[in-house]
Amino acid sequence: MSSFDYDLFVIGGGSGGVRASRWAAQTGAKVGLAEEYRYGGTCVIRGCVPKKLMVFASGFSEAFEDAQGFGWDVTAGEFDWPHFIAKKDAEIDRLEGVYAKNLKAAGVEIFKTRATLKDAHTVALADGKIFRAKHILIATGGAPFLPDIPGIEHAISSNEIFHLPSKPARMLIVGGGYIACEFAGVMNGLGTHVTQFYRGAQILRGFDDEVRGHVAEEMRKKGIDLHVGRDVFEIEKTDTGLKVKCTDGTYSEHDVILYATGRKPSSAGLGLEDLGVQMDRNGAIKVDRFSQTDVPSIYAIGDVTDRVNLTPVAIREGMAFAETVFKSNPTPVDHDLIPTAVFTQPEIGTVGLSQEAAREDHEIEVYRSTFRPMFHAFADRDQRMLMKLIVDKPSQRVLGVHIVGPAAGEMIQMVGIALKMGATKADFDRTMAVHPTAAEELVTMRDPMPG
Repeated sequence: MSSFDYDLFVIGGGSGGVRASRWAAQTGAKVGLAEEYRYGGTCVIRGCVPKKLMVFASGFSEAFEDAQGFGWDVTAGEFDWPHFIAKKDAEIDRLEGVYAKNLKAAGVEIFKTRATLKDAHTVALADGKIFRAKHILIATGGAPFLPDIPGIEHAISSNEIFHLPSKPARMLIVGGGYIACEFAGVMNGLGTHVTQFYRGAQILRGFDDEVRGHVAEEMRKKGIDLHVGRDVFEIEKTDTGLKVKCTDGTYSEHDVILYATGRKPSSAGLGLEDLGVQMDRNGAIKVDRFSQTDVPSIYAIGDVTDRVNLTPVAIREGMAFAETVFKSNPTPVDHDLIPTAVFTQPEIGTVGLSQEAAREDHEIEVYRSTFRPMFHAFADRDQRMLMKLIVDKPSQRVLGVHIVGPAAGEMIQMVGIALKMGATKADFDRTMAVHPTAAEELVTMRDPMPG
């Protein structure tokens, strides 16, 4: 008889933990899972899903204007924030129920409470239960990081924005990453006056430089008051709002201040340090290519490892873990050439190397097209699309593709398949264009940029 209560115990009920537990259970393993908040994790509860619903909602303000350009006699009314939030909450509740139902159907025993580690095989629940597990998987995700400045208690994070009781008239968003830029577009589209501060020289650090500049220009054209090289020094609550003193000595006032200045792995307080599990200074759990820590019975996947913090990556890591540990099929996770969509307004789709990263190790050619799509031209909207192909000159292999504009995320999913297969520029060139579409530009760019 086994000395273990479970073959696997998972701490964290987000996308990665849920997928790993279900796949392990399907092999006949006895699996337990503890989640102290809600099943579905950041993505479902307070991330990708509610954010995308807000992106959809915010797009209607421009859609009403564009409809007039196409001959429709329509007038937009006021956005009903409470109606939207209530409907969003109902959808999140439904999805959480689906996650719990699927776990139970797979035979996973679930516990809605906090879990910590007592030793390399022992899990302690907050309700007093103690379990022994042959393998333990940490999938606790990450959480927003807010800096320690005077008055920071008056600010909110991306967690709280989904639960504001009313739509603010004036919002300051602090940060320049994709979360900050996505919410800037959302709130601007819903009718809030949005100001955005980023302390760096340009938003969206880590993306292709031309993409960064293009998106910043388009955001400003849409009415977002974007300031780079500016940060908040102090926040003061007054009778009329939240007064902000900036690092450049200027002042401004807002109704809500949203901080989107990064996220940290949620690894503190689990007992990992006492067991010798190695973590970096940010709290990310260090793992090998099979998601195993230096304590052999303990594994970690998803944002808590701070490798590539995306929901599909966490899911793939969970599947690879189950294959490795419960199917005797050692499966490393492939983090190369991951297609990514950023739901800024305009949208970004990107896969592979940026122009700047590519030229560090390659002799490159750059194919570029910028144009006003047919839809926007007819609607008389001043919004331009950008497409770039980064090509290794000697081999002609496409190293990176970057798209800014409508449906960029949908396009980049398909382009990602081509790059994963090793597509060359000639492969793009001999593919027939679909006309009239914006995507046809990907296969009709013939001449590289000079220099």
